[in-house]
Amino acid sequence: APSASHRLSVSLAEGMAEAVSSSRDCLQAGESCTNDPICSAKFRTLRQCIAGNGANKLGPDAKSQCRSTVTALLSSQLYGCKCKRGMKKEKHCLSVYWSIHHTLMEGMNVLESSPYEPFIRGFDYVRLASITAGSENEVTQVNRCLDAAKACNVDEMCQRLRTEYVSFCIRRLARADSCNRSKCHKALRKFFDRVPPEYTHELLFCPCDDTACAERRRQTIVPACSYESKEKPNCLAPLDSCRENYVCRSRYAEFQFNCQPSLQAASGCRRDSYAACLLAYTGIIGKGLQPSAGPNIT
Repeated sequence: APSASHRLSVSLAEGMAEAVSSSRDCLQAGESCTNDPICSAKFRTLRQCIAGNGANKLGPDAKSQCRSTVTALLSSQLYGCKCKRGMKKEKHCLSVYWSIHHTLMEGMNVLESSPYEPFIRGFDYVRLASITAGSENEVTQVNRCLDAAKACNVDEMCQRLRTEYVSFCIRRLARADSCNRSKCHKALRKFFDRVPPEYTHELLFCPCDDTACAERRRQTIVPACSYESKEKPNCLAPLDSCRENYVCRSRYAEFQFNCQPSLQAASGCRRDSYAACLLAYTGIIGKGLQPSAGPNIT
C-alpha cells in the first residue's frame, strides 16, 4: 500500500494542478487564515512542524500530526497561493508559501511548482529584437551589446541602477583585493528586480561573435566581484546557504521549475516557456549562486 508520505505527495500534485489557474496572493491568504480560528490553529501547528526542532513539541505522534495538518490545509485558501517577484513584503509572502510547500519532515519536501505567479509580458524573448540608440524601427548591423548599453543609458531607472551596481561591484575595499560582495549582490538584485527585462535581457543576452565582446558583456552585467574570491567554497555551500533564505530559495526553485531542459520542446525548456526561463535565470544573479553569463561566444 502507498505510504503516508506518498499519498501526501500525490495530493499535493493533484491539488496544484487545480490551483495554478486560480492562484491567490499568499499575503492575503495568510491574513484570511489568521482570521479563521480553525485555519489559524492548524497553521500554527504547521509552523511548529517546520521550525527547526519543532516537531518534538508535538509529542510522539508528531509526524503523523504534521502530515494530517498539511492535508487539512490543502483545502484552505493557503494552498495554491503565489507571490510576485519583487513585491513589497516578498519575504513574508514567501514564508507563507513555503510553510505549505516545504517542511523539514521526511517525505514532505515537495517542490511541484514555482512560488511566483506566471510571468506575462509582451516582449519577444526568442528574437530579442535589436535595441538601437535611435528609432525603434531602425535596422542596424552595429554591435548590439553597445546598442543595449546606450538604450539603458537613456532610460532613467536603468541608467541609475546600473551605475549603482557598477559602483559597488568595482570599488575595492581598503587592504583587500575585492569589493564588498554583499553590497555588490544587493545592487545587482535591485537592478534585475526593478529594471524591465527589455533592458536587462538585452544587456545580458546580446549576441557576440568574438571572445573579447563576450568578456565585456560578462563583466558589464555579472562583474567578477560578484562571484570571484580567493577562497573557493564547496560547490554545495552556496546552495545550502541559499535554501536558508526564503527569497533565494524561491528564486532557485523558480529557476529549476522553469528551466528544466527538454529535447522534445521547441524552446528547449520542458515547460516550453523560453521567456519564463530567461526571467528565472536573471532572478538568481546576485544570490551567491554564481551563474555565468552564458557561453563566451553566442
